[in-house]
Amino acid sequence: MPQETFDTLEKLLCSEEPARSLDFLIEQFRNAKKYPHCFEARMMRARLELGLPLIQTEGSPELPAEVRAAYEQALLEAARETGSLFLADGNIPGAWPYLRATGDSARVAEATERVGVGEDADAVIQIALQEGVNPARGLELVFQKYGMCRALTAFGMYGAKKDRERCIDFLARSLHDELKERIVGAIEQQEGARPEGGTIPALIAGRDWLFGEYSAYVDTSHLVSLLQYAPEVTANRTLELFHEFCEYGKRLSPNFRIAGNPPFEDFYIDIDHYVLALAGAEVESHLDHFRRKSREANPETVGQVHAQALVQLLLASGCYEEALQVALQHFPAARASELSCPTAIQICQLAGRFDLLMQLTRDQGDELNYVAAGLELGRKAKAARFP
Repeated sequence: MPQETFDTLEKLLCSEEPARSLDFLIEQFRNAKKYPHCFEARMMRARLELGLPLIQTEGSPELPAEVRAAYEQALLEAARETGSLFLADGNIPGAWPYLRATGDSARVAEATERVGVGEDADAVIQIALQEGVNPARGLELVFQKYGMCRALTAFGMYGAKKDRERCIDFLARSLHDELKERIVGAIEQQEGARPEGGTIPALIAGRDWLFGEYSAYVDTSHLVSLLQYAPEVTANRTLELFHEFCEYGKRLSPNFRIAGNPPFEDFYIDIDHYVLALAGAEVESHLDHFRRKSREANPETVGQVHAQALVQLLLASGCYEEALQVALQHFPAARASELSCPTAIQICQLAGRFDLLMQLTRDQGDELNYVAAGLELGRKAKAARFP
């Protein structure tokens, strides 16, 4: 600060209201956009008003109980104002430490929707995606700055549940746009006219020449990485895109066809059955596909993954009783940590089969869930008698 600033401060300190020196500093720091300094000056002002030491050290005593609430409120207000000042300047990385402390993450999430791929994109991505403030927007920024490969890798490392379907839908739409545009471009080059609209299955129908021995229109690893998230999808629009991807994948030459992991060994065919069942299209025929795979699977080599996939699909289709029977047959005593689907005990709860739950928990020596099942059964019987 210039010398005249210190002259002003000296006058204020010698006045009848020396606390005005801090008010003056707060205003100076705010105008100079020195927001962390503004925060510290505000907190010093609060300590002065509360009779606390103005200079904090590591050995400073704990706050007296009678002023703790007032000091914490001042801290909250100062942090919120400081974060707001950073946000007003479009500085999300600067705002985040303050607004995270105040619980105002929704404001930061909203701000990420308005930022582009600028110099601080990596810091915004860290906040939005890795710290879970706005994962879908964070993933969009990864895609915009680094491309599909990095976006898929980033999502693969993102283990939280928040916005997972939004993220999958974004990746699906982005990859679908790329695949469709390249197929349209190949048709236009071959036929001399750009085909109008249409889905990917419609575009490739009757055009076997699109699928030569070395013909592929997107990186196959991107397609495979995305399709593995099919069991997590519930939105019909995303399931439709996944179905289109599978129709395309089935047409690829063996050079681009992969052997998937159980229960999706014949990758594009098995995923497509799963997707179509989730979408509610001819559900029984697609369930039969996985019923057969579950019957024919060798548990000594692949474990119970086929049965687990069938249970998950049955539950998604509302077939609770059958899901329960499959679970009781293949993994009656398995814990949640051992499965990719609900346990037999959890399915009993979903199906309302508390009679079976009592039997199952008694066999497993699970006293607590045995009592819970008995109480639920009694409550259910009472409700039936006195509707």
